[in-house]
Amino acid sequence: MSAPKKPSQRGPLRITVPSRADGFLRQFTALIGGPLGRHSDPGRVSPGFFSVERVMILLTTLGALLMLLAKNPCRVNGWGGSNPYVYACYSDWVPLFGARGFADNPWVPFSSGAEFEYPVLMSAVASAVAALVPQGLENRSLLYFDMNLAIVAILWVITVVCTLRMGGRRPWDAAIVAIAPGIILTASINWDMWAVALLAMGMLAFARGHTVLAGVLIGLGAAMKIYPFFVLGAILVIAIRTGKFKVFWTTGAVAAATWVLVNLPYALAYPDSFKHFFTFSSERGAGLSSFWHAWNAIAAKTDSMGTFEAEQISRYGLILFFLCCIGVAVLGLMAKRTPRLGSLAFLIIASFVMVNKVYSPQFIVWLIPLFALALPRWRLFVVWMMVEVAHFYGLWNYLDSFSADKDPHKVFPEIGYVLLVLAHMMMLAYVMFQVVRSILDPRRDPIRAVGQEDPLAGPFAGAKDVFTLRGLGKGAEKPEGQKV
Repeated sequence: MSAPKKPSQRGPLRITVPSRADGFLRQFTALIGGPLGRHSDPGRVSPGFFSVERVMILLTTLGALLMLLAKNPCRVNGWGGSNPYVYACYSDWVPLFGARGFADNPWVPFSSGAEFEYPVLMSAVASAVAALVPQGLENRSLLYFDMNLAIVAILWVITVVCTLRMGGRRPWDAAIVAIAPGIILTASINWDMWAVALLAMGMLAFARGHTVLAGVLIGLGAAMKIYPFFVLGAILVIAIRTGKFKVFWTTGAVAAATWVLVNLPYALAYPDSFKHFFTFSSERGAGLSSFWHAWNAIAAKTDSMGTFEAEQISRYGLILFFLCCIGVAVLGLMAKRTPRLGSLAFLIIASFVMVNKVYSPQFIVWLIPLFALALPRWRLFVVWMMVEVAHFYGLWNYLDSFSADKDPHKVFPEIGYVLLVLAHMMMLAYVMFQVVRSILDPRRDPIRAVGQEDPLAGPFAGAKDVFTLRGLGKGAEKPEGQKV
């Protein structure tokens, strides 16, 4: 008679709830009866209809309605004149619809001599939405805006659900993405949420061990915005530590091939239009809210300081980003325990944002989902968002000061704008510093504090170190707790 089989040890995991795990949020639970009791068993006991995922979708829907409300002054009063600056409701969609010719030809980026300053896949999205706008409407640009905003709301939900499913025992961290003021205010400025959602899906696929699918999604994201490619740097660092280079080569090669397959037909059919994005990117000067623009604004009024030209900014920015990547790699190989993928990805992409010549307001939507995966601390997040909100409104007040009909004595001072730019960069630098601390001291890592190693590890899960800068095979302490 064969021995009876042992019952499976795998089952529903007890999830971490914010009112228990986060001291900052615990302070705000008095109105609802205090933090969750110690004898409750979330994750193993059915919550009924209001599962964590459904609550996250409802919160994101609320965030999308607030996003619409934030842009409603321009929807009602129009995007002309100083309205976008006075009401802080600017969006690229409306001016581009008319100025780039979408109103006359929805597929204008895909024609000889077209000058549309965005990557190929983003051009396709802009054109596809424009093609859905019926001819003959009185205000077609408003419908174009509304359609893009509705799509962004859907992409936002996708990003939140992916973040939740990458959270392991901490699905509630996705609430950071669902109600983020930075996303509410900036996600409807441009098409960046497409890249954000594609990267989130790619990272989820990687976490589930689907390296080929992850590569496809990362490549598609990079065809929207280049930054999803930088996640491959985080994968490379972990591959070096674990010796599992096949994971990196598979994901990276598929991502690169996907990007080429998307871009190559356009490059062959319309070479001049294809080159325009790269030419525009290299020749444009310092973008608003970047360190370079703040420096030039001060230098223009100071004889002892020189300004940076576009070519210099491109060169210095590339050098600084390369050095930052080297620093992240050294950090990843020096750490006692293999850093989590989310932490490394956040540091690499945040470094790019910090030193890039352009730091558009909507770039914050790149970072918030990665923050939820890297260091989900609510107190830090709230302070960060307060600084970003102040910077957001300061930027539009600064731009409004250039209006011809403004009284020079009543405009927003340029020094105020410069200080807000420095504040939001210093705040991001502080967030990066906290992520570095959590890598060097895993006891500061909220993800590892609940007994899981790295929910995003995917093919790297359980792999031992074979190389670190602390010595071959001796770099990591024995992981503690449950691996998820």
